[in-house]
Amino acid sequence: MYENTFPNKRFEHTLSFLQKHVTTSQSILDLGVENPFSKIMTERGFKVKNTGGEDLDLDFSSVVSSDAEVVTAFEIFEHLIAPFNVLREIKADKLVASIPMRLWFSPAYQSKTDKWDRHYHEFEDWQFDWLLEKAGWKIVDRIKFTNPVHKIGFRPLLRKFTPRYYMVYAERI
Repeated sequence: MYENTFPNKRFEHTLSFLQKHVTTSQSILDLGVENPFSKIMTERGFKVKNTGGEDLDLDFSSVVSSDAEVVTAFEIFEHLIAPFNVLREIKADKLVASIPMRLWFSPAYQSKTDKWDRHYHEFEDWQFDWLLEKAGWKIVDRIKFTNPVHKIGFRPLLRKFTPRYYMVYAERI
């Protein structure tokens, strides 16, 4: 997935935000299979367990059986048809999640070769807030940040100024 485009800036923002809200003594269930960022979390001293690649729209077993204190979900919910369902099943009291925001100048992402690498949702910030609220979460902190690309053109120029990612720290109500 990251063969030529390792997202260093996004990972720096994500790690900083995570360290602000979660200590290395807290156990983490990271939604999604092991990935470069879950490895970074482990290298930084976090106790991380990933889900096993099951379809989180249909199978909540790893979420329900987890005794982790924190759940992280970095660019996961946009891939689900019904993220509300898994959000309701989380037993942890803390959630750190990020999503790519919907951009008016760019269509939703869809890989032509990998059926799991497609975005069913690209949220606006208020939509993600509402989803979390309805699923029983209170947002305590949030940030937005850009994802500039080093290309020439109108859309790359807009990406320098338009927030692409939205990250929240939420607690169970």
